[in-house]
Amino acid sequence: MTAKYDQLLKKVINQEIISLQNIETKINQEYNQVIDAVLNTTGKVIFLGVGKSGHIGKKLAATFASTGTPSFFVHATEAVHGDLGMIEKDDLVVAISNSGETKEVLNTFVSLKIIGCKVIALTGNRESSLAKKSDLLLEVKVSGEADEYNLAPSNSSTAALVVGDAVALTVSHLKGFKPNDFAVFHPGGALGKRLLGEEL
Repeated sequence: MTAKYDQLLKKVINQEIISLQNIETKINQEYNQVIDAVLNTTGKVIFLGVGKSGHIGKKLAATFASTGTPSFFVHATEAVHGDLGMIEKDDLVVAISNSGETKEVLNTFVSLKIIGCKVIALTGNRESSLAKKSDLLLEVKVSGEADEYNLAPSNSSTAALVVGDAVALTVSHLKGFKPNDFAVFHPGGALGKRLLGEEL
């Protein structure tokens, strides 16, 4: 029996799939430059954002860290109230904002430039203030969101998440990250115990 909400659910899912397919066709040299920057950094990869972009940043930091690239998340609002002290010159900051005009994120740039770290803009707008202020660009542009009013971050946040995952796992592969390395960072779970050869 077909549920009465199937078509609405499928519509949203299909819109997000289409957005990802469009992003896939736009992978360019800028993406390669970001991969090189992550591979060559001697510091940590730090994600910076607020709101939905902040939630994406938290997840991406966790993915990077668990796949062999030291990483953590800094909330942009907390950053300008002292948490910028967590960031060092050798670090690589990934600033996330779909519009590229998020004030809380842009407010960190004076200090980031003084610190001297390199900044990657993860944004849907290459003409934005964020893109222009940053050293490198990951443009993740979608034509709109999945809701009928084009308001709720959905296509844009999913695209940012997928692109971030793609960068993390590409870097992990290039570093030669192996299952035993993964297990070292996941000793508390069943997967980690299995990979480490421990009894459950």
